Amino acid sequence: MSRTVLCTPLRVEQAALRRVGRTMRLVRTGMGPRRAAATASALSRSTDPVLVAGVGGALAPQVRPGDVVVATEVCGGVPNALCPPSSTTELFSRIRTALLSNSATGGPVPGRVEVPSAPLLAGALRRLGVTVHLGPIRSVPRISRAPVADGALAVDMESAQLAVAGVPFAVVRAIVDTPDHPLWHVGAPRRGVSALRTLRACRPALEWWAAATGPREILLAAPRSFCAGVSRAIDTVHYALRRYGAPVYVRRQIVHNAHVVDELAARGAVFVEEVEQVPVGGVVVFAAHGVAPAVRREATARGLTVIDATCPLVIKVHSEIRRYARRENTVFLIGHPDHEEVQGSLGEAPQDVTVVPDVDTALRVQPRDPSRVAYTMQTTLAVDEAEEIAAILRGRFPALSAPRTDDICYATTNRQRAVRAIAGQVDLVLVVGSPNSSNSVRLVEVAQREGAAAHLVEDVSEVDLRWLAGTTRVGITAGASAPPHLVDQIVHCMGGLGPVSTTESRLIDEDVTFALPREVV
Repeated sequence: MSRTVLCTPLRVEQAALRRVGRTMRLVRTGMGPRRAAATASALSRSTDPVLVAGVGGALAPQVRPGDVVVATEVCGGVPNALCPPSSTTELFSRIRTALLSNSATGGPVPGRVEVPSAPLLAGALRRLGVTVHLGPIRSVPRISRAPVADGALAVDMESAQLAVAGVPFAVVRAIVDTPDHPLWHVGAPRRGVSALRTLRACRPALEWWAAATGPREILLAAPRSFCAGVSRAIDTVHYALRRYGAPVYVRRQIVHNAHVVDELAARGAVFVEEVEQVPVGGVVVFAAHGVAPAVRREATARGLTVIDATCPLVIKVHSEIRRYARRENTVFLIGHPDHEEVQGSLGEAPQDVTVVPDVDTALRVQPRDPSRVAYTMQTTLAVDEAEEIAAILRGRFPALSAPRTDDICYATTNRQRAVRAIAGQVDLVLVVGSPNSSNSVRLVEVAQREGAAAHLVEDVSEVDLRWLAGTTRVGITAGASAPPHLVDQIVHCMGGLGPVSTTESRLIDEDVTFALPREVV
């Protein structure tokens, strides 16, 4: 079993981290690039992970004394962009370092070394209450007043030399000095004590990182990520912005994913809770989950240009409810009453629809006339749970009418089958999706019912290193509203903890597409 080498340049840094766990071996490298290079030469004969931790200086104005910078990459050598400051403010916002010749650094200095696991380590530190910044760290030979501009957030004197090729590597620096609080100004000792206290507080996260390192196999469930209805809804907003110009208003989240919403907001979409917040005569897009007829009437009364991005499979449920209501049926709507899709469906015939969220309700619910009953379903339910509820209703009401075709959408069904197929083969299942995404939450529940440890994560920052300790096989999937690049990021970051082999478990190829609303084509 490998033991992570925890490198601390200074004796006081070593003292701050002296009580590390058994997964780590504490090594004091000494200060400066020459001593760090000597340590790196010794470490190069080992395949143990290397973690550099200590104090450093900030370059960016948003980084304050006592904050922590986790390196996304470490940079050595001559910066790519050396330029004189355009003002005194810019001068003090840049690093006060001068790069010397190779002879002063103990040999050639590496260029840029990526640190893929940085978001995982930063997330662990934030869970400890530490203020963390993610970005490049530049290693320089000595502190100087000469400014350097190359995009780095912080500076140290050792990390670039200690970046041993081919092993997991990470860097954590607690900040002592900043452009506004230079190292040689009054208050530096107090800031140093504060930085060391912060460094000590980081120790649990460093141990979690060490325990999580090692080789892994990643099994990707497929299909995963965007479905046809989600793609259509997102494309609808893009095309609306192109046709009508910003702002285009969107009632509620277009799909239940924070990353999608943020990206569209950056392009000019404005998200509102209700249509009354849209200026009279404005353009409004209805989200993929659908709306009640009352919302449509209100939009018409305000003179809004309405673009309906409701998923066609949700529209099918609305049509079924209207058809059953015309027959004077009581409609049992199997679904979660607080979900937007259910609220919109309920609005089609509120006097005739009864929401049935669980088995207990199915056992107790009483219709107006047991001979005139029907049921529909929320499209994003867990298939097995929804069928259990429907079976109880069918048993209680022999006259119960059922949908002509399944209400639970093909994408929800496919993703649940795919995650079920991998859950028994892995130590851990990660489901990428937002907490308010019903289909994503259902994927976690499906995996857990198969006996797997499963967690919902919005993105890589929410992957807890403690989940990864001792795991050798990890399954990953994504809800129908989660962008596929979020899965790619998690795989990439895990590659920073050790060698990764990736296999895709594909059950079916999806080729469903939906036409865009006529208002945007």
